[in-house]
Amino acid sequence: MSAASYFARDYAQAREKFLAAAAAARLKVTSFRHPARGPAGEALFTDVVRAGAPGAERVLLANSATHGVEGFCGSGILVGWLRSGEWRRLPRGVAAVLVHAINPHGFAWLRRVTEDNVDLNRNFQDFSKPLPVNAAYEELHAAIVPQRWDEASVAARDWVFTDYTARHGAMALQGAVSGGQYRHADGVFYGGARPTWSNRTFHAIVEKFLKRARHVAFIDLHTGLGPYGYGELICNARPGTADWAELHSWYGEGLTSPEAGTSRSAPLTGFIRNAVVGALPRARVRPVTIEYGTYPVSEVLAALIADNWMHLKGRLDSDQGRAAKAAIRRAFYPDESDWKEMVFLRARQVMRRAAAALAAQAQK
Repeated sequence: MSAASYFARDYAQAREKFLAAAAAARLKVTSFRHPARGPAGEALFTDVVRAGAPGAERVLLANSATHGVEGFCGSGILVGWLRSGEWRRLPRGVAAVLVHAINPHGFAWLRRVTEDNVDLNRNFQDFSKPLPVNAAYEELHAAIVPQRWDEASVAARDWVFTDYTARHGAMALQGAVSGGQYRHADGVFYGGARPTWSNRTFHAIVEKFLKRARHVAFIDLHTGLGPYGYGELICNARPGTADWAELHSWYGEGLTSPEAGTSRSAPLTGFIRNAVVGALPRARVRPVTIEYGTYPVSEVLAALIADNWMHLKGRLDSDQGRAAKAAIRRAFYPDESDWKEMVFLRARQVMRRAAAALAAQAQK
């Protein structure tokens, strides 16, 4: 069975493949139903499987579709991990928890955000406290969400972005747009005003499946940044620290850090990893992100911005709306066999390393 066969054409088929893979492995599935429905009226679910030792204190947690449309990639990886028999390779005393489509609404609707236009990976905040302020985004918002969508407004946005880049640099522009903002609910990378359904569900999953864990390797699966098919391994540790040294011993060369300026990702706020760390105070959590490259950042951002406008102000059943949907699907999911093979191979390498490193914790 080729790696490309693990991947799906849409959310419904992705879920079908995941459930079938779990059934073939004789692994129990726990499902969390989303209150909304998909574009064809289909029911939406986040599905969870646990493999390995039932009482294991060392757990590999792999999560998909934090950014919904990126779930094509994560789903294929999880299905492949089950179908290929990788789950049988788990070392003694190590378990794995697979979260399929934590943002099923975004996955089904080909959106990066949740049903309330919230970027889930900016939503894990303490909303009882003042939220981060992204002053740089304020300068760009009007161009990102124009009153009209036509050639003139797209050209105007491009000029604003070019001017901002000339004054501050390309990474500063990327950080201003994607770093997370909490003021404009109609904007991009909006972190929300309260925990979303997916946020609350993820907390429930961590509580249910990892409450006994003492060592956790958390792998969050993403797409959209970097060279085509390359899986960048991103952490929030800085080189020279004990956390970096430990993660480097687990995963080897190629580890990057936005905080150190070595990643293609800008520093962000409100990560989903906050939920794992915060919910498991007695556990040692080692979080990483695998970020798979697709197409140039400018193309990916343009697709995301167009999708945002079409959902909030446009018509999805128009030529513009259909073009926007095709563009965002392509931007985050290159539907090519070679890309899928590279994606799965890299994930298998990282997951094997994580499982081996967790097994080694028993001897410390």
